[in-house]
Amino acid sequence: MHKEEAPFIYLDHAATSWPKPIAVTEAVTHAMLNDAANPGRGSHAMAVRASRVLFDARKHLAKLFNIRNPNDIAFTSNTTMSLNLAIKGWVKPGNHVIATSVEHNSVRRPLYHLERHNQLEVTYIESDATGKIKVEDVEKAIQPHTTMIIVNHSSNLLGTILPVAEIGEVARKHGVKLLVDAAQSAGIMPIDVQAMGIDLLAFPGHKGLLGPQGTGGLYIAPDMELEPLLHGGTGSQSETPEQPLVRPDRYEAGTQNTPGLAGLREGVKHVLKLGVEAIYEHEWKLAQHMMEGLSGVKGVRLLGPPLGEARTGIVALHMDGVDPSELSFILDQHYGIAVRAGFHCTPLAHAAAGTSSTGAVRASVGASTSVDEADAFVRAIKEIREQYRI
Repeated sequence: MHKEEAPFIYLDHAATSWPKPIAVTEAVTHAMLNDAANPGRGSHAMAVRASRVLFDARKHLAKLFNIRNPNDIAFTSNTTMSLNLAIKGWVKPGNHVIATSVEHNSVRRPLYHLERHNQLEVTYIESDATGKIKVEDVEKAIQPHTTMIIVNHSSNLLGTILPVAEIGEVARKHGVKLLVDAAQSAGIMPIDVQAMGIDLLAFPGHKGLLGPQGTGGLYIAPDMELEPLLHGGTGSQSETPEQPLVRPDRYEAGTQNTPGLAGLREGVKHVLKLGVEAIYEHEWKLAQHMMEGLSGVKGVRLLGPPLGEARTGIVALHMDGVDPSELSFILDQHYGIAVRAGFHCTPLAHAAAGTSSTGAVRASVGASTSVDEADAFVRAIKEIREQYRI
């Protein structure tokens, strides 16, 4: 099939969801035209409206994640910034941190930076080839100077869902803080920070929450005080050289992305309307459908949990004899299918899956993906496999 004969099929939702709900686009435009003043920096009508946009976005996020006080949500540019704020704002020299072997580089690199400068000790809990870890291994790794457990809620390569609630129980039992990377689960899976024992929740606005790029946030439990990642203007307590203690100002130095957060607010409202459970069920069924279609194809190896098990809407694969970058290029140029090839910023997960020397191709569905699009991907992989059969 030639590209001009095929519709464009977007299967890269694990990187950024697309297309956005029309209300998201309209909200961004409306904010640019009507609410474009600095939030929290003035008392005139437009500045007040901009401040209300931010508060309304926090309010809807608080409802989604069962956060009691919306002001415990600090807005950031993305999950990476949120994770850096959480890790660098809490960890002190001499601390011990536990993470997993399916962590994204947004966790691994900050930890490596601090570890390299002799500021902390890190233990990585090994997963099996499908990305699963044992809760008892986490508990065994806790030491007297352990101060944080970091858990990737769902692997961005394997789709594996980690037992966050059970790890939360372990963390509470031992007085250790739990940081959850919800890059692949926010807006896709139910998250309750109270019931799951989550002290810090880092999330993106541009993936499952259906908002624009350049948006994200960090929930910070009320009993935690982080060292700010950025210091600067907040519009509050301007007479003092110290960063304000009041939330969320303490963690939001500089002008916020009002148009982007207006879009995020609408994305979260759309998620709440659809229902997170329904979104997960839709994506899980599509992933199962794709796996079923590819499970018998010789030379194609699927990564992550087997058919029938819980996973997010990610289907990663390796095709014998075909470089993942080449496979991705063929899918794009000849079939009009957008996927992601390479190492997905998670080398430890690739090592667990046995693809650390080759990488993989990742197809990821979203709330708007159809069965026809999933079928088109399966057909394309089968056709390419036939062409490259040795």
